[in-house]
Order: sequence, then structure tokens, then C-alpha cells
Amino acid sequence: MTADPKDWIAVAALPQLGPASIKRLWENGWTPDKLLQASPLEWQRLNLKEKTCSALHKYQTSAGGAVHDAVQSALRWQSSLPDAHILPITHPDYPALLRDIHDPPPVLFVRGCLEILGLPQVAIVGSRSASQTGIRQSYTFASDLVIKGLVISSGLALGVDASAHQACVDSNGPTIAVFGTGPDRLYPPRNRQLALDILTCGGAWVSEFFPGAAPLASHFPRRNRVISGMSSGVLVVEAAPKSGSLITARMAVEQGREVFAIPGPLNSPLSRGCHLLIKEGAVLAENSQDIVHELSSLLGLYSESEELNHDPVAIAPSLTEEEDKLVALIGYEIGSIDQISVSSGMSIAELGPLLVEMELKGLIEQRDGGYICS
Repeated sequence: MTADPKDWIAVAALPQLGPASIKRLWENGWTPDKLLQASPLEWQRLNLKEKTCSALHKYQTSAGGAVHDAVQSALRWQSSLPDAHILPITHPDYPALLRDIHDPPPVLFVRGCLEILGLPQVAIVGSRSASQTGIRQSYTFASDLVIKGLVISSGLALGVDASAHQACVDSNGPTIAVFGTGPDRLYPPRNRQLALDILTCGGAWVSEFFPGAAPLASHFPRRNRVISGMSSGVLVVEAAPKSGSLITARMAVEQGREVFAIPGPLNSPLSRGCHLLIKEGAVLAENSQDIVHELSSLLGLYSESEELNHDPVAIAPSLTEEEDKLVALIGYEIGSIDQISVSSGMSIAELGPLLVEMELKGLIEQRDGGYICS
């Protein structure tokens, strides 16, 4: 087995040879150095595809090609930054849980603190279009868990992901952002400052994609398996029935991870995915203690006797009779102020101050076209 990460980088860059196949070859003695030095006949006996064999031959004969270019690009990226690291799967800092999944990335491109990759992690994922309640829940859970010594991992997306990362930054605690792009491309651009703050607070960026890789739609399911693969448990805050968050949760189940879900209002589309997960066996999470309790025996964390916040997150404020009526009328589908006026029998002049007060309480949100419950 070679200690040279360049061989692992080359194998990871081969066309039509995925992570599961690379792991299978490696486990059967075909380490990168052996594969790169093998003969074309041996490659054929391994049933490698024609494009894979052609790329291997070009790289082996120093004839240039895409694999050579990818290796050089990766090494340039690493040498250009003091906190840039390339971790082959054999590296001692490669996350142990991730190494054990069916299709672990052959190499990881990492910026930031390597040490936190080996600490217990909980992933927090959810909707990019989260409600204000979902944003608060994500923030509260992340704040509580990072204080207890857990590292929070997520995908740097808008909504739930960004809120979880921000909570860690505000607590000066470590968090891991897993990219669906190369390690040199921050996506979405709106979260650029948050990404930089993650590094400042001792966190890390992780990607299996080579420098320069764009945010392609096909990258994000692969990114999701890394998020769940590195973590001992995955918390889903809000999710529609068909969403990336549910994909992450189901990958977590396949990987043998614990899945947690926060229940929500029955008529909220963003609650349906969480309710579906709970029906399928996910642990219903009302507070961070539910997560700590489930994972404590596995991770040797904190006993139930420790002082924790046992109050459910997002306690609803007390409502006046008019506010209670309006919450029921507005619901979780956007309604214009004219529609709310007709349904409630109140004039627009009467509604205006009430809606502002309800927004300040976090009961409703103003969206394009009207109002919706938080």
C-alpha cells in the first residue's frame, strides 16, 4: 500500500470507476499503486471499462490526459493554501465512520481543522425554504449539541443547514460544511461569509469533488451520503415528502445511522417528510436531550442525570383570540391580505396592525403574494 496520496487522487479521477468499485478493488488487494502499475491484460481481467483502461494507460505512460490534469489541479490547490489537505481513505484523519460505508470517497479535499473530523458528529439537515420555526429549531438544536461536545455537520445550503452552521459559529464551536462542489467553490454564494466564519471558528470544509467542480444537480445526493456517512445520527428539521433531506435520512438508515425528526403542524407541507420518517421508525426529537439519550451509549457522551435543557424548542407564544383565529385561517398556504380579509370578515385596515404584530411574534411570515404560518 502506497503512502503517496497522488496515487489515490489519480484513481479517484478515473472515469467510469466509482467509489464503491474503488473500495472493492482496494479491499481485494488492488491498492492504487498496484492498479496504476498493472498491465492492460490485468485491467481487462478486473472487468474495468474501456474508458477506465484508456485513462489508466495514458496516465501510466505519462501521456497526459484528464487524470493527469486532475492530479495536478488537486496538488496545486493543496499547495496554494496553508489549511488545505487531501486525505486518501487510508489517511489517519479520514473519518472512520465514513470509511466503513459501502461507497466512501477515495479521497477527501478538506480545508480547516482536521482533528474535528474524528470527533462525534450529528448532521442537521432540512428544507432550504424553511419556516421561521424551522430556522429557530435548527439553531437551537445545533447550539445545544455543540455545547455538549458534538460536532455539527451539514451542507451549507440556505435555510436549515445555514442556521445550524450559524449556531455553531455564534457559539464559537466547530462545524463541518460538506460541499456539493469542489473545495474552492462556495455555493450558494450567499453563504460565503458563513463558510469563512466556519474556518475561523475551528471548523472545516469537506468535499469529495475535485477543485473547480461546479454545483451540478447530480453532486448533491453524493454530498448527502458524505454528510450522513460521517455522522452518528442525522436530525431532519423540516422536509417535504420528496426532498434532499429525506434522501439523506434514507442514506443514513442504509448506513446504520440513527435518524431523528422533529414533528410539526399537520397541515404544513414541510412537516410531512418528518412525519413520514417518524412513521418509518425515526426517533421523534422534541429537544436535544432526545438525541443525546439515543447516542450516549454509542458515543460515551452524557448521562441523563446531566443538566440539559428538557424544554421542547419553539414554545408557542400565547395568542389573543383574534390571533388564534387568524392563525387557523392563514394556515400553511400563502394567502393574500384580501383573501384573509374575506375569510376573517375583518377590514384590511383592521388586519394591518394585527398581521404586523403576529409577524413580530414569529407566528406568520410575509412571502411573495401574501402570508403563511411560520
